Amino acid sequence: MDFNDNVGLDTSQVSDQRGRRIGGGGLAIGGGGLGIVGLILALVLGVNPADLTGGSASPATGPVPASDLAQRCRTGADAEKYDDCRIVGVVNSVQKYWAGQLGSRYTPSSTQLFTGQTTTGCGAATSAVGPFYCPADQRVYLDLGFFDELKTKLGAQGGPFSQAYVVAHEYGHHVQNLLGVSDRVARSGDRTGPQSASVRLELQADCYAGAWAKNAVATGFLASVTPAEIADGLDAASAVGDDRIQKEFQGRVNPESWTHGSSAQRQKWFTTGYTSGRPPSCDTFSGSL
Repeated sequence: MDFNDNVGLDTSQVSDQRGRRIGGGGLAIGGGGLGIVGLILALVLGVNPADLTGGSASPATGPVPASDLAQRCRTGADAEKYDDCRIVGVVNSVQKYWAGQLGSRYTPSSTQLFTGQTTTGCGAATSAVGPFYCPADQRVYLDLGFFDELKTKLGAQGGPFSQAYVVAHEYGHHVQNLLGVSDRVARSGDRTGPQSASVRLELQADCYAGAWAKNAVATGFLASVTPAEIADGLDAASAVGDDRIQKEFQGRVNPESWTHGSSAQRQKWFTTGYTSGRPPSCDTFSGSL
């Protein structure tokens, strides 16, 4: 990704908890019975860890390792060198975009980088749940190791912009939370199926990611967004489609169990946001998907 070399990065928007240990015997995902298929399925973006955790974690123990993010991640040039600095740059850009769109309705959200396992306002979670947004504490949680999983286990091509897509998708959930959309979907109880409210929520977050991508250069953090980078974002969106994951790891596709949408749906709505560059185009709750 091509950042403006001299743009300043704001590391206060990213909390670095990598290397911090959680006491006790570790965390139980789904009551400890998910297995490898369940763990892969949990990598689909947007999972609320409260839906997957079957146990609790003891408070963090031992000293928290000192983070050098503030020293290393100062400018756009640093974002081009290091993955974690790139995440800082993307978070800064996404939040500037949404602050411009929502004005006083936008409340900044921090991203917490962690390794292995962490505690959140939504419960205890491990890296197996993938990147996620927790409405309870309004934070995005991310283990950078997920991007290796995205390539090696889910077959995505990778590339820096696939990371940007993931971050922008999670901040789409933050926007939905601020606007009350997430609460309405939760109250509906419509959680599974190809036309469900849950799928519509996820596809709207994909569309919001596309809208940011269209306007990323205007935020001042990125110097350009190329067609090849958009292709990387679309490839990542396809890799986390419910149908693709089910076919790969279960050998069959069951649309009635979908919670995030098919590969085609995810690509369609990211493209819708990118083509229009306008959040109002992301009305996934009207009509058929």
